[in-house]
Amino acid sequence: MARKVVNRKELRAQADAAEARGKTKKAAAEKPAKEKKEKAAKEPKKAAPKKPARKKAAKEVRMKAYWGIFTPSLKRLALFEYADKKAAEKKAADLTASSRTQHFVQLVKEAISE
Repeated sequence: MARKVVNRKELRAQADAAEARGKTKKAAAEKPAKEKKEKAAKEPKKAAPKKPARKKAAKEVRMKAYWGIFTPSLKRLALFEYADKKAAEKKAADLTASSRTQHFVQLVKEAISE
């Protein structure tokens, strides 16, 4: 469906003619209101303060240290308590002597489940 083309120049001329013809009490009363709106439009609007984002409290996870015996491909073979480092090193030396590959001891930290 075709729409009628609006001629903005003609509409503007009609509005100017109507304004020039009749400055009535109503038009005079509207003018201060328009000025207030224009002043309000010129002034920058105050931005609403942003609400602070609620952050989830980080859950503290307790960790426990162990000594682990590993292969060169980082496969864990055994796990010893932290106080038993000598036993872990002895086990790693025995595994190295019995096989062709080197075994080593490394600190391992795991989360404590309660």
